[in-house]
Amino acid sequence: MTELLDKVENYWDKRSEGYCQVNLEELNSFKKAEWIDMINEYAPKITGRKMKVLDIGTGPGFLAIIMASCGYDVTAVDYTEAMLQKAKNNAKSLNLGIQFQRMDAHKLNFADDTFDLIITRNLTWNLEKPQEAYKDWYRVLTSGGILLNFDANWYHHLFYPEKRKGYEQDRANAKAKKIKDHYITTNTVAMEEIARSLPLSKIYRPKWDIGVLSEIGFKRIFTQNDIGSRVWNEEEKVNYGSTPMFMIGAEK
Repeated sequence: MTELLDKVENYWDKRSEGYCQVNLEELNSFKKAEWIDMINEYAPKITGRKMKVLDIGTGPGFLAIIMASCGYDVTAVDYTEAMLQKAKNNAKSLNLGIQFQRMDAHKLNFADDTFDLIITRNLTWNLEKPQEAYKDWYRVLTSGGILLNFDANWYHHLFYPEKRKGYEQDRANAKAKKIKDHYITTNTVAMEEIARSLPLSKIYRPKWDIGVLSEIGFKRIFTQNDIGSRVWNEEEKVNYGSTPMFMIGAEK
């Protein structure tokens, strides 16, 4: 384990309880149906057997749970033990048979050509070596398999003045509308310290991802640049107005 990876794990260990509550609220809102519809829109069409899905960086298990509710064969991994325990408890309460494993997203302990669909949300910006992770994700996908990565340029405001203005306007908008400010209610100091050391914090994405995925060998790459307009509630739209969530998808 590297020192940076250790810091990331410790941060999310402390965030596990609060992040779990957010995920449970998502499961009981309009978001569940929206995420299912969106993922299934891009997922490969599998006949004669269950689609094999891998959720990387599952956290408290939101994406894994909604995919299992579709009847798919779901495996979910995370590096943070506290998050995995939350995910296991959440899936158990819903009687869903998801295989959970602790694993480093950079190096997966799965055979080549194992999964039809890989999904991940808000993970890649946390990675110390995201290009290596993408290579390994490509390895475990079946031919014709699909990768769907949902993320955002969460910490551009630490590096770019124009992004800082947008971030500060989001804070002002939340205050003016008397909406809970997500950046005040979490330990942003600790995360910003980590983010300054992470390579994707100051890289413009998904442009970077498109180039890397093409070099790795993905044959079809596609993007959608404002996922938040579909899956965020009004509180999130105000909090993250200057930081739209994107999807980068690719076919092996």
